[in-house]
Amino acid sequence: MNNFRIGFGYDVHQLQEGYDFWLGGIKLEHTKGAVGHSDADVLIHVICDALLGAANLRDIGYHFSDQDPEYKGIDSKILLRDVMTMIREEGYEIGNLDTTICLQKPKVNPHIDTMKTCLADVMKIPENNVSIKATTTEKLGFVGRQEGVSAYCVALIYKVN
Repeated sequence: MNNFRIGFGYDVHQLQEGYDFWLGGIKLEHTKGAVGHSDADVLIHVICDALLGAANLRDIGYHFSDQDPEYKGIDSKILLRDVMTMIREEGYEIGNLDTTICLQKPKVNPHIDTMKTCLADVMKIPENNVSIKATTTEKLGFVGRQEGVSAYCVALIYKVN
């Protein structure tokens, strides 16, 4: 039996003025924020999708519908905590996560260590198992025009029992 599984996550959120900008579990100061049913934390959403996919548990929308008022404005860290409960109930633990955020502004690099600490704490894993990278799109596309933010995640999980 294969004890290792991988999962992939991808998400996009529109950026608009008048919204808070949550990314990687922390609030960034910016003139725009991500729009969504929850707090629209694109990084946490891709981590959830990658973990759920690796465990063959469908996707974030299946478990936390944007049609359900219970999740309106919810802190995505709560969703991530619940996803961790789901994958652990299936007997899995995280090997590592590798993420990439695509965002023109604000600069993400100064916040990466704080995000890693926050996410590792929520998932109850070592910070060294969480990789966060950031890139711009060289002013191309919706990210380059500062209309949106996107992120990717690959997760490795393994069976512990």
